[in-house]
Formats: sequence, C-alpha cells, structure tokens
Amino acid sequence: MSALLLALGAGAVTGLALGALGGGGSVLAVPALIYLLGFTPAAATTASLVVVTVTSATALGAHAREGAVRWRAGAVFAAAGIVPAAVGGAVSRQLPAALLTGAFAVLAAVAALRMLRPATTSTAPPVPARASRVAGAGAGLGAVTGVLGVGGGFLAVPSLVNVVGLRMRAAVGTSLLVITINSLTALASRAGSAADVDWSAVGPFAGAAILGAWDGRRLASRLSAGTLQRLFAYALLAVAAFMLADAVC
Repeated sequence: MSALLLALGAGAVTGLALGALGGGGSVLAVPALIYLLGFTPAAATTASLVVVTVTSATALGAHAREGAVRWRAGAVFAAAGIVPAAVGGAVSRQLPAALLTGAFAVLAAVAALRMLRPATTSTAPPVPARASRVAGAGAGLGAVTGVLGVGGGFLAVPSLVNVVGLRMRAAVGTSLLVITINSLTALASRAGSAADVDWSAVGPFAGAAILGAWDGRRLASRLSAGTLQRLFAYALLAVAAFMLADAVC
C-alpha cells in the first residue's frame, strides 16, 4: 500500500476519533506516523503537532461560532503552558527514541484508563480554583504537549472543568484554544527539526483528519458517548501495549 493511501487512512481514523469524542484522537497520530509511515519518534511527534494544530484550529472556529469558547479563561490557562511547551519541544529533540516511545505508550494507557473509568455526576456547580492551581494545570499540559506532540484534550477538558470551573460544553470548546496555542508554541521550538519530517505524508494526513472529524461528529449522534469511549479506549490500550513492548525490546 502506498504511503499516500496509508496517510489518508490513518488521518481519517484520527479525525474520526477527534470528531466523535472531542479529544483523544491525536493520541493515535504518533503511533500511526511511526509504524505505518516509517517516521522516527522525534519526527512523528513534530508531525503530530502539525496535525493537532490544524485540526484543533479548524474545530475551534466551529465551537466559537456556537459561543462555546471562553476566550479569557482559555488564554490564561494556555499562557501558563507556553514556556513549558517550548522547553518540552526543545528537550524532546534530545531524548532517545526508546524513551519517547515508552513515555508515549504510558500516556496512551493513562488516557485509555481515564476513558474506561465510570463517569461521576454532580449537581453542584463547578467552583473556580486559585490562580496557582490553574497555572500548575496549564503548565503541566504545556509540558506534555511539547515533549510528546499530543494536544492533550483528554487532560485539558477535565482540567478546565475541575480546576478552572467551566461547564463541560465550554470546557470542550475552550480546550481547543489551549491545544492550538500549546501546539503552535511547541512547533516553534522544534523549527530546527522540521527538515526531518516527510511533509508529503503529513499534508494528506492532516487533510484527511479534518474531513474525518466531520464524519466523527455525525457518528457521535448515532452511538452513545459511553460506547464510543469504550471502543476507543480498548483500541488505545492495544496501541499502548504494542508501543511499550517495542520500546523495551
């Protein structure tokens, strides 16, 4: 199968997950780039940032038109992650490939386990936290984005709900603003490694992800959120196990 078809197929699946779940699909981009398209872990995390930035920015526009983005809260949260994202992007270029693969596998497993955890509901309104907690959560997300090249939507949304105090709908839309800013910052810090990326594969991958996200939104209206999350979580656990075995062997 040609690299173009693989890029289109992998991008479509990534976008489908993003559109259906509102986050987490970007975790599929790095392993797809490594194992299907032959990218090194460092090049894959850089290319993944491009895919994450483009898809998040596109989705951000749609959520903004619906009034679901809290610009001030998102800007404050993202500002705390700018420096960690830049530092993480620079550090990532110096890390061994096996370490990057292993760390990504652990992150994917954590994301899957969070999705499998039963959701808890509360009738009490979210309570805004202190600035120090907001800054800490934003900085942590920025560091993860910079080092591993993922948007971190599965981390951003609960942080914006539990730490910043946003409602779920606003948290999903605002997380796209945070992810876009962090991804752009991490990309800027990796400018020197851009030559290692096969852009002829990244372009079709990103384009297919954008189109796949629209299909994902339609899929979400037909299946329950719980069913979608469980299916995606089991697939993600399988990917994590494969990557971890590859890192240690």
